[in-house]
Amino acid sequence: MKLSEIFYSIQGESTFAGLPCIFIRFSGCNLSCSYCDTKYAYEQNFELSVEKILDKIKKYSPVKLVEITGGEPLLQKEIYSLFEKLHSKNYQILLETNGAIFVNKIPKYVKKIMDIKTPTSKMSDKMKWENLNFLTENDEIKFVLSDKNDFDWAIKKIRKYDLQKYKILFSPNKSKLNEKSLAEWILKTKMPIRLQMQLHKIIWKNKKGV
Repeated sequence: MKLSEIFYSIQGESTFAGLPCIFIRFSGCNLSCSYCDTKYAYEQNFELSVEKILDKIKKYSPVKLVEITGGEPLLQKEIYSLFEKLHSKNYQILLETNGAIFVNKIPKYVKKIMDIKTPTSKMSDKMKWENLNFLTENDEIKFVLSDKNDFDWAIKKIRKYDLQKYKILFSPNKSKLNEKSLAEWILKTKMPIRLQMQLHKIIWKNKKGV
């Protein structure tokens, strides 16, 4: 499997924010978002088999929370084997995916965190909206927002597709949008939207591998 990095850190995003977590970051992506903060994952750093990945993360025991991220993990053919092996060893699995690849084959024991691409990403036309049919109420939906237009667009999508039954995450593109403004906009909607602040960046700034 083609990888960018494997590391252990505090989970900075999702409803699991703040918890110790093992991160398996795969290389390669089928999109090129304008605000991507992990462009280094476009290129492969090393390659490991599923068994070697499991061996490598043993050293972080007894931590059992694993996030599979990228790049785009679903580009890897062996990803489903990795899901099965992690599950068999009682890992709790989080999957970050960009919404542009079908998620219908992902097992229910994997918590999907699906990124819906906003207009400023310049990739919103790549979204496979059918994926919303394959989410469960246990899954999470993430929007990265750069301006008020992105925010209004996201609110319209939430209403159009009745997304409030899922856990909704709004994350500001820090180079474009102030978190205070985003917080104020969320409060005005009175909708159950979670403001996501990327704890790892607050703690370690833009350092890699944390």
